[in-house]
Amino acid sequence: MAIEVRILPSEELSLRDPQQTDLGKRIICQSIELLDEIGLEAFTFRKLAERLGSAEASIYRYFSSKHQLLLYLVNWYWDWVHYLVNQAVAQEHSPYAKVRAAIGALTKPFVSNPAVDYIDEHLLHRVVINEGSKAYHTKSVDKENSKGLFLGYKTLSEDIADIFLEINPDFPYPRTLATSLFEMAHNNPYFAEHLPRLTDLKADDNLSEKMEAMLFFWVERLVGAEKEVAAPSENAVTPKVSTSL
Repeated sequence: MAIEVRILPSEELSLRDPQQTDLGKRIICQSIELLDEIGLEAFTFRKLAERLGSAEASIYRYFSSKHQLLLYLVNWYWDWVHYLVNQAVAQEHSPYAKVRAAIGALTKPFVSNPAVDYIDEHLLHRVVINEGSKAYHTKSVDKENSKGLFLGYKTLSEDIADIFLEINPDFPYPRTLATSLFEMAHNNPYFAEHLPRLTDLKADDNLSEKMEAMLFFWVERLVGAEKEVAAPSENAVTPKVSTSL
């Protein structure tokens, strides 16, 4: 079934909504391609303008800097992943099925969205793997966080953490594990391609499937293995389960 959804990042992430104009959409499209080709360090608005066949000043009407542009793309990506996770989880009932579905969506965020033909999700996924951490590993992170610029990432983490607590209400590190899974899902493909001795995964066509299995392995070991629920006996006493963290 085709997926058609509009992702609308915070107004703080751009000077003008690029998804409202043809030029803005071209800026998004070409910036993803250029970032994938040359990386953030070599990326400049001058190079992007040359690629667009437009004046450099026209890009500054939408974004104040390449950092703001990267923030916009990364936030678009995390909102897209959140949508995919929510769609996958909504079809499941048991907590473990929800976790499996969420991890499956997390490791395959390059699903195409026909409603947004100016964003190549596969390329954007690769850009986030290679450049995404640079959006928040900065000196300005606290100021940007105070404006809610990382809300998409944080709410996604909280939603996954809540599923962990459905499995084990006493698990003390639900948000830490959720965030660690996201970071592992992006660091390990990078390591597999560039620093292979830092991961046990191989950069091949089955990387997403192997990543999915590895992430669920960690969840199962840390949160707790799925247990079969036996029918209680007549004299059984139902234990009280603490929900405190």
